[in-house]
Amino acid sequence: MMTILQTQCCVVGGGPAGMMLGFLLARAGVKVVVLEKHGDFLRDFRGDTVHPSTLNVMDELGLLDDFLKLPHQKVSRFGAQFGEERVQVADFSHLPVRAPYIAMMPQWDFLDFLADAGKRYPAFTLLMNAEADGLIEEGGKVVGVRATVDGRPQEIRADLVVGADGRRSTVREAAGFKVNVLGAPMDVLWFRMTHKPSDTAETMGRFDTGSILVMLDRGDYWQCAFVIAKGTADRLKAAGIEPFRTRLVQLMPFLADRVHELATVDDLKLLTVGVERLEKWWRPGVLCIGDAAHTMSPIGGVGVNIAVQDAVAASNILAAPLREGRLADSDLAAVQAHRMWPVKATQAIQVFLQNRMIAPTLSGTRPLRPPWPVRMLNRFPLLRRLPARVLAMGVQPEHVKTRPI
Repeated sequence: MMTILQTQCCVVGGGPAGMMLGFLLARAGVKVVVLEKHGDFLRDFRGDTVHPSTLNVMDELGLLDDFLKLPHQKVSRFGAQFGEERVQVADFSHLPVRAPYIAMMPQWDFLDFLADAGKRYPAFTLLMNAEADGLIEEGGKVVGVRATVDGRPQEIRADLVVGADGRRSTVREAAGFKVNVLGAPMDVLWFRMTHKPSDTAETMGRFDTGSILVMLDRGDYWQCAFVIAKGTADRLKAAGIEPFRTRLVQLMPFLADRVHELATVDDLKLLTVGVERLEKWWRPGVLCIGDAAHTMSPIGGVGVNIAVQDAVAASNILAAPLREGRLADSDLAAVQAHRMWPVKATQAIQVFLQNRMIAPTLSGTRPLRPPWPVRMLNRFPLLRRLPARVLAMGVQPEHVKTRPI
């Protein structure tokens, strides 16, 4: 038997964008239902880089101290090695914020924290094992979502449906939004290696002829990203694990005593990289944010934080119209207008780096040197504050303007 639930906003997707938006709207007195298709948030190799822009949002909400009690590692600077030359790229320690570092935190802890914060407000409802199947339209307007909740069909009727369900968004597809593909020359293989007490604690990257390896300190393990030319994953895996181990040791010799931890190529998890964004993020009754509206490259680990910024902006603009029952198309257009230029600017930086650094490195056959702007960071350490500022805070940091009700 079909059950019907009525609310003011239905958020599809319990990732960073969806959970933050659901929490902020409920905090502002908007009745909101968040649909998460899984029974928990435990997925590995999701975005775990919580930047100062997001930590500032938590601070504005009065949640930062409790948030930082969760297990995390602090990244205060980032270095890279190009061939045999080492460069310090960014120093976050000089940022004028309470938490001048990137917090490396499992995304499931982040999402559980937001869920618990949301549940303090009676307007907040989180449905787990709840998968959106399609949109409900009446008179040319989206008025709700058809979903399967714990195996049973359900309709969630709402004044607004927000698609925050990622790069394979059901909402985006059902709404018929056009996607502009900007492209990416690479994919990423994720894996873990033990972090030993004698290892450095610095997050690092190694650019070498034909290979890029990024290693993120996660306390007792390294979260590793091996960047490969797009479409070459099958060929690499077909060669077996031994050549891969050999290449890792060439790039990072200190891994020689633990590459055996990679037993087979099945230990390498493929992330297919894409950079894309919607031409239009909204239709009457429906709006997309986060990865559903714009997929980011993993460069800089900004995806989680851009999604959170979307949620903050959407809450600032939409909370009062939703609460007061006067939501208009112009409100949805205002969200896109406000967020489109920082998204475009961030993607432009990523595409530039993909084309000027990533692609030439992966296809190169000559010894590698840092590009001259990167070399300047070693000569003039004060310059490291610029990439740190852009990476840590984004091109347009958002601030919470709603008040709890």
